[in-house]
Amino acid sequence: MSDFNSSVNLTMTINGVPRVIACNPADMLCDVLRSAGYTEVKKGCDTGNCGVCTVWLDGVPVPSCSVFAGRAEGREITTVRGVEKEATEFAQFLVAQGADQCGYCTPGFTMMVLALKRELKSPTETEIRHYLSGNLCRCSGYEGHLRAIIKYLEASHE
Repeated sequence: MSDFNSSVNLTMTINGVPRVIACNPADMLCDVLRSAGYTEVKKGCDTGNCGVCTVWLDGVPVPSCSVFAGRAEGREITTVRGVEKEATEFAQFLVAQGADQCGYCTPGFTMMVLALKRELKSPTETEIRHYLSGNLCRCSGYEGHLRAIIKYLEASHE
């Protein structure tokens, strides 16, 4: 029987940098990342429903509040800081459409938009809405976000 309160050293690559982090493997990844200084990973619902804590685990977006830290052993984690250039480009489209609001959800939302861009080459509005259905913003009605995404994807393909 394992001790759920024990700390181990987990080896992972975060934003391209190899790291060893001492933590309890049963802790949630978002808590471990924040404790390690990756405060751009926000906490929202702690149930995996709001998308605020989204990071990429081996290039796949996951809600880090629903992933045990032990699952990150030997894997690559990307936060919004790891895709800063693309995130900044997308942020300009959010601002232009008035969709920046308070910004709390923006890091996780941006990670999903950039994953969408990589996965779907020319998504329809319906596909975009479906892909981002797990991202909640308490400040907006999402129309500005949708306009920003469409314009960003159009500009990316030019």
